[in-house]
Amino acid sequence: MSDMLKVIEVLAESDKSWEDAASEAVTRASKSVHGIKSIYIKDMKAQVEDNKITKYRINANISFALD
Repeated sequence: MSDMLKVIEVLAESDKSWEDAASEAVTRASKSVHGIKSIYIKDMKAQVEDNKITKYRINANISFALD
């Protein structure tokens, strides 16, 4: 029998990298839900100031197992 999964959409940002933003998304989501199985990055954006990236932002779906 396969797991029943639910998907939530999350937004996260980091001043280090898109990978760090994804890690932050999973860390923060894990405070509200358990059994996280995967993260799907839907969109990546960056804020630029003085020709340098200052914020890395992601829009992602996180799937987790239902009880």
